[in-house]
Amino acid sequence: MRAHYFQHVPFEGLGCIRPWLVAAGYEVTCTRFFESAELPQLNAVDFLIAMGGPMSVNDEEELPWLVAEKRFIRRALEAGKPVLGICLGAQLIASALGARVYPNELKEIGWFPLRGIGGGADCFRFPQSIQAFHWHGETFDLPPGAVQLARSDGCENQAYQIGRVAIGMQFHLETTPEAAEKLVVNCRAELTPSRYVQSESELLQVPAGNYRAVNGLMVELLSYLTRAGS
Repeated sequence: MRAHYFQHVPFEGLGCIRPWLVAAGYEVTCTRFFESAELPQLNAVDFLIAMGGPMSVNDEEELPWLVAEKRFIRRALEAGKPVLGICLGAQLIASALGARVYPNELKEIGWFPLRGIGGGADCFRFPQSIQAFHWHGETFDLPPGAVQLARSDGCENQAYQIGRVAIGMQFHLETTPEAAEKLVVNCRAELTPSRYVQSESELLQVPAGNYRAVNGLMVELLSYLTRAGS
């Protein structure tokens, strides 16, 4: 089995996803768009993950590889491959399916409550409430056929599911303390105080249980997606 992920900047990697994939027996490969836009053969990919990044899905003129990336994501969805989109990745899936991606009314950066919405018997269920790690300034309309799975006070469309094997989410369940530190180091300029933007100390000085909770939920989500795609 082969899991392939799309990485858009050096400081946003797989986090807690990598050890799960390795333990589950996946060969893990990557397209690092900041180095090369070479894409794999779709028939060789069993699970596709699109990670986050500070760019917009609408930056096609400045970043022309976005066009090919969205085309590949759409083909993977049409082929019934399990697909997971995180933050920018969720926006890429939405855009690939024709949904609008645009600036959210407010940026959401830090640990803020996420509320799960029961999407149906076959849908993944997020908890009624969990402190999730957020770092995004854009949002999206739900793509055609998508079921909303979660919302927050700062952003209405936080997560959605398409069919049985595709999930997009604005927040970061994969985040580890090291990953959060890298985001702060590389994106510190975005930490301008506002209603849903925490300070550096608030963002980093959280109990270890916060990371255990979101990483545990990520494991549940990965198991759900890959079971559905098998």
